[in-house]
Amino acid sequence: MLSKLCPHSRTETVASLSPEFFISRGIRGLIIDLDNTLVAWGKYKITREMRAWVQTMLASGLKICILSNAVEHRVRFFGELLDIPWISRATKPRKNSFKRAMEILQTIPEETAVIGDQLFTDIFGGNRMALYTIWTAPISPQELISTKAMRYLERLVQKSFRNKEIFE
Repeated sequence: MLSKLCPHSRTETVASLSPEFFISRGIRGLIIDLDNTLVAWGKYKITREMRAWVQTMLASGLKICILSNAVEHRVRFFGELLDIPWISRATKPRKNSFKRAMEILQTIPEETAVIGDQLFTDIFGGNRMALYTIWTAPISPQELISTKAMRYLERLVQKSFRNKEIFE
């Protein structure tokens, strides 16, 4: 089970990831979480830096799909703002939503990456589908109460990673 929670890569911010990072790994499609990955939880504003990152990825030929457990009107707002496809109420980590995202991106698992801030939804779901997973630090400390509870479990898993020398 621990291996399914272990991301392939970690980053403090999505904006630090370059197109070359993905292209050099044969990745053509990005499935990205919305809340606390692309935008701050509960906010209807995207930073210039994140907007520029999305545009840079698209200009390089990479395809992006937002995959979120959030309600439709919120996910649609950002999908339309960024002019990228989106899936709301995804029920991550279930496999079907990741399959739908790959259909939209027209990619196969070997050429698809998942970027998200939660081990038990984004990383676990992506690993179950044999996708390249990237765990990012959350943008904001604000989040759902249930997510805050899961953060405690994430810290335990992260400690286990360190004990097994998976991460520093």
